[in-house]
Amino acid sequence: MKFLLFPKVKEKVGLSRSTLWRLEKKGLFPQRRKIGINRIAWVESEIDEWINDRPAVKLGGTL
Repeated sequence: MKFLLFPKVKEKVGLSRSTLWRLEKKGLFPQRRKIGINRIAWVESEIDEWINDRPAVKLGGTL
């Protein structure tokens, strides 16, 4: 199991800290884990699964 700190999570999902917090609170994003006294992180496989569960955007028309 590999843990990711916030900067890596932000890099992977492109969401702000407050947006992640709101999604977590609603149960729509993986829960953070306490890995030390003042340290939190997310499980990388849970973040990857969340990303893979996002629906693909279908583009239509011409560019």
